[in-house]
Amino acid sequence: MVVLQTLLLSVHAQQVRLATLDQLEQRFAAGRDTTYIVNFWATWCGPCVQELPHFERFGKTLQHTPVKVLLVSLDAQSKLQNEVMPFVQKAQLKNEVLLLNETDQQQYIDRISPQWSGSIPATLFINKRKQLRRLEEKEFTYDQLLAVYNSLK
Repeated sequence: MVVLQTLLLSVHAQQVRLATLDQLEQRFAAGRDTTYIVNFWATWCGPCVQELPHFERFGKTLQHTPVKVLLVSLDAQSKLQNEVMPFVQKAQLKNEVLLLNETDQQQYIDRISPQWSGSIPATLFINKRKQLRRLEEKEFTYDQLLAVYNSLK
């Protein structure tokens, strides 16, 4: 019975992939018509965990539009199997989840946004068509996400 439950969980489980900042930037560059909402979070960050359902709802609401929500975990790579994956499965996250595979924290913070202090939760809004890139260091509600998205259109 336990084996069957484990198999069923793994069939429906969201996969978490490792991604470097270069890989993320290449993805942003390729999506000309796509608006990216990139949430930087961690399993140990209470406000981050609290806002994840709002990103899930936002992603579902706009699933048929050129909007892509990415949830980028800043947990240590060593935590992927024992903490991040179980958390993602338990939370039933549907938006794409990545774990940032970078070791030099100050370098990736500066590359993402020179204005970023490094605190989380933080969300990066990218609209390639309008060449807009905006970082917000705060916890979002669904309505706040929608308001920022609408201001970028």
